[in-house]
Amino acid sequence: MGMSPLAEAFVLHFGEMGSRWGINRTVGQIYALLYISAHPLPADEIAETLNFSRSNVSMGLKELQSWQLVRLQHLPGDRREHFSTPDDIWQIVRTLAEQRRRREIDPTLSVLRDLIVAQPAGAEERHAQEKLREMHDLIELLTGWADEVQKLDTGELVSLLKLGSRVVGLLELKNRLPFIGQKRREAHSAEDSPPPD
Repeated sequence: MGMSPLAEAFVLHFGEMGSRWGINRTVGQIYALLYISAHPLPADEIAETLNFSRSNVSMGLKELQSWQLVRLQHLPGDRREHFSTPDDIWQIVRTLAEQRRRREIDPTLSVLRDLIVAQPAGAEERHAQEKLREMHDLIELLTGWADEVQKLDTGELVSLLKLGSRVVGLLELKNRLPFIGQKRREAHSAEDSPPPD
């Protein structure tokens, strides 16, 4: 099975980007091929299309399965295992975010918690603990927000993302409201007070 120029360009680019995101280039290319494929693919067809060894494809598929980014399927009349990605791009993004959190962020939070509660040996360690506490609190705030976002259905998530810069405008307005309210109260107070003698 060959690839069209469009498919090949995407697969090659995704492999290069994958290596920048911390995944093996081969794994990135396998995933890209599965993502754009119109039907589930068996490992031997993936190997042939990408010109990879069968063992590289097998290892890549195992890694993608451990990330829960590919599904194993059996097709009627074919004894081979076939692989596909979820159809919903939002589900892919949610799965990827959850897996990255579980593998990267949660262990960091665990280490930070242990270091923060340790008895400091002196002023230097107390200072370091304060910096670590700031980092811990920021990560906790971000992961708490991410948890809330994960609970949104896709339509709500799309709406949230489409708000974009309007959210910043809303926050700026909120910050101005107390000031505006204070000015109005001062103006009313001045109107109600008796004129000076």
